[in-house]
Amino acid sequence: MLLRRLLAVMLVSAVAASIQAQTSRDAGISSIADLDSAVHKVLSPTPQESREPIDWLARHGDRSSIAVLIQLLRWLPEYREMLDARLEALTGAHVGPHWFDWMVWQQDHPDLPRYAGYARFLTDLLVRIDPRFKRFIYDGIAHETRIEEIAWGGVIVDGIPALAAMTAASTANYLNPDDPVFGVEINGDARAYPLRIANWHEMVNDVVGGVPVSLAYCTLCGSGILFDDRVAGREEAFTFGSSGLLYRSNKLMFDRQTDSLWEQFTDRPVVGRLTGSKIELKPLPMVLTSWSEWRSRHPETRVLSLDTGFRRDYGPGVAYREYFSSPELMFPALVKIGGCARRISSLASAYRGASRRGRLPPSPMAQ
Repeated sequence: MLLRRLLAVMLVSAVAASIQAQTSRDAGISSIADLDSAVHKVLSPTPQESREPIDWLARHGDRSSIAVLIQLLRWLPEYREMLDARLEALTGAHVGPHWFDWMVWQQDHPDLPRYAGYARFLTDLLVRIDPRFKRFIYDGIAHETRIEEIAWGGVIVDGIPALAAMTAASTANYLNPDDPVFGVEINGDARAYPLRIANWHEMVNDVVGGVPVSLAYCTLCGSGILFDDRVAGREEAFTFGSSGLLYRSNKLMFDRQTDSLWEQFTDRPVVGRLTGSKIELKPLPMVLTSWSEWRSRHPETRVLSLDTGFRRDYGPGVAYREYFSSPELMFPALVKIGGCARRISSLASAYRGASRRGRLPPSPMAQ
């Protein structure tokens, strides 16, 4: 009996709310009171429900809403012209109706007024893709990286899984003599990390010569860095995974101890509990060479096993084939270095220049 009454009350309330909303629309009365309510409602699951906050943002959004408008360009392409018009009115810039180009413009304007609720907005957006993103981004989170520039990289958390399994060189029959490998030797212990596997996984957690290390390889920017996972004052060494998030086309890895996001280039945590801790990982020497050259110098080396536990085509040059053969970028990155090529691969760092659009992963909100 009580359940029936409760259901009846819920039904009446829902009908009343629907009637009230329709009445408000018919009367031209907006249910959007301010930027917070517009941002909260704009991620509604249906186009009908998101239309009103989009209209509000297009009419009333101020300069503090610029980052929100830019983000919406990616996820709500049906409102692209409306959003672009508002961005032009607020900024005076004529960038074009694409998220990629506006992100590059935003990277070049670090002094824009910030919307205090942006982290909450980004969280609400990302959890629609994978609820685990809430481990990394949430309202009030500490950060030193400009959070408006964090972008979804097209995969879920650990969607690019880290590896640890190694095998003896004598069993690595899958490798060709000229296959490129990252090579490291510590205390007489040698490892080879073939790029044809690293391209798919981007992160290896290992112990070499008694030293816990992580290979952080950002395929998008062609940078591989080997870190010593030990930090003075901490008993436990860090282990890392791929968050699925990017900052200026560079991977944001996360440590499994605190779920803080780390910028690969800078070797330090930039979002989360460890932000401001002054912790920095120590980079270790590593070479990029051929498998035959590395094995000739280190015949007892161990190498990543082809038995990764994941179904991938680990053939030479398969992963990111189209991306590596093109000068275009897949994700926005602004680097001002005169005369520099768009992509320069390096063991320690890589710079991506120019604001050129590449192919982006499909939007989950559009599915």
